[in-house]
Amino acid sequence: MKRNATAVWNGTGKEGSGNLSTQSTVLNKTQYSWGSRFAEGVGTNPEELIGAAHAGCFTMKLTFLLNAEGFTADELVTRCDITLDNGVITLSELNVTGKVPNITEEKFKEIAENAKENCLISKLYNCEKTLVAKLA
Repeated sequence: MKRNATAVWNGTGKEGSGNLSTQSTVLNKTQYSWGSRFAEGVGTNPEELIGAAHAGCFTMKLTFLLNAEGFTADELVTRCDITLDNGVITLSELNVTGKVPNITEEKFKEIAENAKENCLISKLYNCEKTLVAKLA
């Protein structure tokens, strides 16, 4: 399996702007710029997309691991915060809240920790990864 995305940039690093598109067209010439990356400008940025990738991959892995243990989540909500410090991504913080019938908090945390360590995106990232897991 291969997936792709395309970045287009015009102009200087600070005054220029670009757009991102994905094979699925979920992103279709979506704006990004210095302002959307390092200030509060309109558009997306690579760190936001990295956070989305980690949250999505982790949550899907958690779902499969719960299923393997005989649990089905009514809902899993994961937030991922990415820290960019001095030009280096240093931290990916996962925070998941689950509505999972018949599971203990301890078991949920155990399975969530497994998902954090073993989802494909966690394995890709070379930064600290933290997790807060709780039941709703």
